[in-house]
Amino acid sequence: MRGDESQGAIRLSQIIKDSLRSEFGKRSIQEVISGERSQIMDTVTTYANKQAQEFGISVADVRLKRIDLPSDVSDSVYRRMEAERSRVAREWRSQGAESAERIRADADRRRTEILAKAYRESQKVRGAGDAAAADTYAKAYKKDKEFYAFYRSLEAYRKTLNSTNDMLVLDPKSEFFKYFKQAEPNHK
Repeated sequence: MRGDESQGAIRLSQIIKDSLRSEFGKRSIQEVISGERSQIMDTVTTYANKQAQEFGISVADVRLKRIDLPSDVSDSVYRRMEAERSRVAREWRSQGAESAERIRADADRRRTEILAKAYRESQKVRGAGDAAAADTYAKAYKKDKEFYAFYRSLEAYRKTLNSTNDMLVLDPKSEFFKYFKQAEPNHK
């Protein structure tokens, strides 16, 4: 190096860079970043020390502070990382959708059960009410059969003649008009 320290630093730097490239070329990025990092540093230190001894330089230790990858490799690594994160996100969304569907199905089942139970109870209450009404009608019928028949006819008239848009074609002599025929005007 002819006594020039900067020349020695340049040459030593070149030796270390060449040794690192050689070691990186033998391994994947994953191996360089994680498990084999200390092995790489030991190998590079040994190699650099042998090469530098020709110049009277002794290398005590080589450390990796950071690894700069070429932009195409960095982009590739980034795309793989992004694809992996997207895959994990899709998996979580899928699991969430599955869980949501299971919850909806359970809620629908419970809703159906509740509605069925409520319908059953309403039918019991309606049946009891209908039975009470039928009993009341039967008692009323027994007390005054003619009044009960008249009352039922009035209800039939109300339901049948309720709408102004309906047309009803009946024989005036039919049983339907029984109480109309019996009604006499009161002209006193």
